This record gives sequence, structure tokens and C-alpha cells, in this order.
Amino acid sequence: MSEAITIAAQALGEVMHGRSLGEVLEQLSAQERPIVQSLTFDALRKWTSSQELIKEFVPKTPPPETAHLLSVAIALFLHGEQKAYAAHTIVDQAVEACGQYDKTLYAKGMVNAVLRKVSQKLQAVVDKGYAPDPISMYYPAWWRANLKKSYPKEWQAIGFQQAQRAPLILRVNERQHTRDQYQAMLSQVGIASKTIDTLAGIPLPSALILEEAVPVSDLPEFYSGAVSVQDAGAQLAAILLNPQAGDLILDACAAPGGKTAHLLELADADVVALEIDKERLTRIGGNLDRLRLHSERVQILRGDASQPSWWDGRSFDKILLDAPCSASGIVARHPDIPFLRRASDIAQLQQKQQGILAQAWKMLKPDGVLLYITCSIFPEEGEDQAKWFAAEYPNALRLSAPGQILPSATNDGFYYALFKKNGS
Repeated sequence: MSEAITIAAQALGEVMHGRSLGEVLEQLSAQERPIVQSLTFDALRKWTSSQELIKEFVPKTPPPETAHLLSVAIALFLHGEQKAYAAHTIVDQAVEACGQYDKTLYAKGMVNAVLRKVSQKLQAVVDKGYAPDPISMYYPAWWRANLKKSYPKEWQAIGFQQAQRAPLILRVNERQHTRDQYQAMLSQVGIASKTIDTLAGIPLPSALILEEAVPVSDLPEFYSGAVSVQDAGAQLAAILLNPQAGDLILDACAAPGGKTAHLLELADADVVALEIDKERLTRIGGNLDRLRLHSERVQILRGDASQPSWWDGRSFDKILLDAPCSASGIVARHPDIPFLRRASDIAQLQQKQQGILAQAWKMLKPDGVLLYITCSIFPEEGEDQAKWFAAEYPNALRLSAPGQILPSATNDGFYYALFKKNGS
């Protein structure tokens, strides 16, 4: 385990320098990734508490590499599911990990001493019946303050939910199997699942939640396109847009292609999948190929959704706009997000969202519909933007949509607003 602790500490360092944890984990081998991901996710979820403990027991600020290693080890102490590791084992493995990049006796001695003191303190509070608060253990102060301001009654429940490990949720490709058929296929290989029938009062005919997560390689016919991994909240997007045969649809900000694929699973529509990021753009085609949905009906383009330079002048019947946002609704799946964002990012993201909305509206046909989505729970990126848009564009008729969906045991947090264009 010492090597995994070392790699996880290095991954934390990259996150703290602004790099996505997903990018870091993609560089690891298939053997390394599961345990490193588990260790890193836990370290991020327990970040605030681990930093407080390090400050308490380390007289001088340690080098970043040592601090990150201590954070990984302390998270193991704080995580109840890790009781399979005895305290002395965690200490010994962390000291060994320290020796892999710092050979000095001082560094190893300091790690050993700090972790033993932390272990003793945590054991003492557990003996008194104290349970650490997952919210105070996790979020940076500005993030926690925004939650409290936006949700004075629900903020603690939201924080608690996002501090849990996210479940594995599937979307069955109903062009290949019904949900009942695929659930039976899962059962045949010993994978237990349950249906998610509705969310926010809207039927989800293709959603399954696994009782225990498994590698996608264990899912029947995954590589031939029978099923996709997609959160229940995200599955609402294509359903709300209601694609019909012959529709010309723009999926703006489309990568990695999950919503594009869902649109094509639901109808024989013509879809333009637009993405500005060159690397993420390639994932759209890969996902469509796996699902056997890549055809002449799909056009994958690189372009900025806030600019017209990529547009050939055709107006769209429907537009799905999954706008860039803080991603504050998907923290359970991406625990590095609060550490990659700054309070000042929200205003900048609002401007970007408004720019994309304005350009998309020009590309929509009269009587067409636009679905605005963010995977955010901050009102500045959700309801505030929907109200701004309705006020800015008098010909935007707001239709029924769920609005803000908060994180739960079956879904991430999303915001949905649906508009119909009255006239040109």
C-alpha cells in the first residue's frame, strides 16, 4: 500500500496546482488506478480536517509532498470503512511511502510521530462517541458559505450527501435491450440492481442503480453498446428535450457525448455535437461508436458555442445547452472540484453562460425549444440565469421543467430550464 499512498499524495499535489484529478488518474495503469482513486477521493473528502490536524501536530509547515502524504494517511484514519487497516499498519505504510521520495530520517520520523499522535487523538474522540462532521471535514470555507447562503435549511444535508461515495448508475440503450432485459442480464452474472423509475416527477425508463459498483468491464455487453454509465439527473436532459424523428438538434458543449448518445437512442434525429476542447471532442465519437450510434445523422464539430464561426446558418429545432459551470452538483463523483474552483470563478462562469445562451438563441428556429442545463447547485448558475434570460428575451416562453434538482442517493445536482421561442 505504501506505493499507492505515494502516488495518491502526488495526485493531491497536482490537484492543488489546478489539475483535474480525472486527468491525473488517466495516466495510471489499470492496476494502480482503483486504489489510488479511492485513497485520493477520501483524502479530498477529509481535506479540511486533515489540514487542521497537521497544523496541530506539526510545529512548522511541512513540505507539500509530506503534507499531502499525511493527508492521505489521516483520511485512512478518518474513514470508517478502512478499519481493515490497523492504525499501526497505516503509520508503517505512510513512513515507508515517505522514504520513497525523502530518505532523511527527519522526514520519516516526523511522519511517524505525527500520525501516531493523530491516531491517538481520533481514537480518543471515537471512544467518547464523537462522529466527525463530513461537511466541516470537506469543503473550503467559501464553498461552505455559499451553500449556507443558498440553502439555509438544506445545506448540511447537501454537504452530507456529497461527502458520500456516489453510486454507479446506468442508462440502458433501449435500441438494443429493454431495461427489464438488461436487468436480467445483470442478475445472471451476479450483479444486483434496482430501477430508478422517476426523478422530479419525470419517468426514467432506462435508469438502473447498482447495489455495489463494479468495473465497466464486468457489465454485460458494455463494449458492444448495451449500456452507458450516466447519472439519473443527467438522464433527464434528453427526455426533457423530447427529440423526434427528423429534428435538427444542437448539443452544445457536448463532450463526452453521453447526452448526444441518449438523444440518438430516443429518436432518429439529426444531431450536431459541438465541443470546444480538442481532446474531449474525440471522446464523443468514441462513445457513439461503442453504442453503435455513429452515422451520417451525427455531425461532430469543434467550436465555441458562444461564437458563430462554426455555424453553417441552419436553424435548429431544438438545442441542448449543457453550459460550463462550477460543477458544484457533481462533487460526490468528482471530489476535487471544490479545490479547483475559486469564489471569483462564479461571476466569470455566469458571463460565459449568458454568452452561450445569447448565441444559441439566435440559432433556434421560431417555435423551437432550448434546454438550459448546469450540473450546479449554486443559484447564480441556475435560477438566476433563467430569470435573466427570460427578462432579456421577451420571446422566450418558459415551459415546465424541474428547475433545481439537489443531490440525493440516486442523482447528482442539476439545474434545468426549458424555453420555447415565440417568433423570430
